[in-house]
Amino acid sequence: MPPDPGFFKFREGKAAISSEVNFTYSVFGLLLRCNVALPELLPANPSATGPVIEIHMNVSPYAGGDIPSGPEDLTYTSMYRVDSGEPALRIWKVADGEFLHLVYFDGTQFWMDRGGSEVWVTWPDSLTIEDAATYVLGPVLGLLLRLRGVTCLHGSAVAIDGRAVAFVGSEGAGKSTTAAALAQKGYAVISDDIVALVQRDGSFFVHPAYPYLCLWPDSVTMVYGPDKRLPSFSANWDKRLLSLEGNQLRFEEQFLPLGAIFVLGQRSSESGAPFLEHPTPSDSLLSMVTNSYGTNLLDKDMRAREFAMFGRILEAVPIRRLRPHEDPTRIDHLCKLILESQEGLRSRTLSNAASE
Repeated sequence: MPPDPGFFKFREGKAAISSEVNFTYSVFGLLLRCNVALPELLPANPSATGPVIEIHMNVSPYAGGDIPSGPEDLTYTSMYRVDSGEPALRIWKVADGEFLHLVYFDGTQFWMDRGGSEVWVTWPDSLTIEDAATYVLGPVLGLLLRLRGVTCLHGSAVAIDGRAVAFVGSEGAGKSTTAAALAQKGYAVISDDIVALVQRDGSFFVHPAYPYLCLWPDSVTMVYGPDKRLPSFSANWDKRLLSLEGNQLRFEEQFLPLGAIFVLGQRSSESGAPFLEHPTPSDSLLSMVTNSYGTNLLDKDMRAREFAMFGRILEAVPIRRLRPHEDPTRIDHLCKLILESQEGLRSRTLSNAASE
């Protein structure tokens, strides 16, 4: 039986979730309006603007008649499977594709309209709102951005000299770790896991995301040493939550121009590592496509538009391949290399501008 759309209990009855929208947050250039406070997010400034996304936590769209019930068409099955052998994620089309229904292996479910303006979330009694929020603030918003036509990279970004510097790479490449190390040196974090890109007047910009980073325990040790203890985002998730404000670190709340993209490559044991490589244009384009976020929802036309945008980015933004050393204690050397590279780019830009 679908849940009642009114009030719901969670976390052993310690609080109740209302169906009324009471909380608003500014994330990725969107205004998220939610019926419950989302963990770790800061309330939106009253003057904040952007497309409004309605998020209904622990509310089924079927109970309120928000979407029609009926046959669903399976459109995506994750290749990654959990220990039980079940796919981590499956996605169905609902009402002839007007809505999408996402079901995760742990029973958490999401519904969203194809235009990316409304989301419903339910989860089993064995989970908490924090568990659901790890999906909402990660892959679900990433997919919603893609539905809205926003190009997203799987990466993290920090602010250096007034520009956004993005770090992309495969799972475990060190994107969040690099951002955390630079944050320790005073640079503001813009986003983690998802880098949302927009083009305006021929330039590319990065939207700020959340005021925290999610780090694996090994990454916490790499950046802070063995004595640092950070809480997990939820009891059922291994990653640790690095609150920026709680650790006297900076969060960049402004929309910044994209200054550079670093592709984190395979770690090296060579004595000269970490080091930078200048990939060919074709390799750079391949890296962008490979590290694009949420491509499983893109149709042919959306993929074509994304491919064209990547081409424009490559013409305007420097792309570098970064090879970290396999020794985690050399993280400071990695940060120094990044900062020196950015200083070199800034000097060349100023020199070119002076000669014009």
